[in-house]
Amino acid sequence: MEIGIKIKELRLKNQLTQEELADRCELTKGYISQLENDLTSPSIATLNDILTSLGTTLSEFFDSNEDEKIVFTAEEHFEKDNGDSKITWLVPTSQKNEMEPIMCELTEGALMSDLPHEGEEFGLVLEGKIEVTVGRCATICKKGESFYYRSSKSHSIKNVGNGRAKIVWVSCPPNF
Repeated sequence: MEIGIKIKELRLKNQLTQEELADRCELTKGYISQLENDLTSPSIATLNDILTSLGTTLSEFFDSNEDEKIVFTAEEHFEKDNGDSKITWLVPTSQKNEMEPIMCELTEGALMSDLPHEGEEFGLVLEGKIEVTVGRCATICKKGESFYYRSSKSHSIKNVGNGRAKIVWVSCPPNF
């Protein structure tokens, strides 16, 4: 295992410079550079400090299980039914990911709304007709159409069609 390369990947993923990482760990930029180029090896305590600053642990760092699950079966989906709306989480581990896909089903007239938050949302209407409202702007979105918006304003979707509306909806970061 090339520890330095893995540390560099984590540092870049966290959008840190070598100097910023060094400051967080009370090390020098030169030491971080040497470490990333595999010119030196850290003690366990130093490695633990660096990994903590990068938001991970020793066990996660050395976990060689790189078989990331990429297919999820219907049996793994999680559902929450509120009567007028049903949400199905399509990726059971999505809360730890950067985006969260769900299947949303709304009965006639049902409304789902959310307060402003950071992020973006995308949806594809599979069945029915909905009204997408972002701030004061309301737009109709029908079967086969999609919507996309930044979540910085109050937003909602409402089933304005006859019968059920079914939407694949993705929030980034996870919000549902």
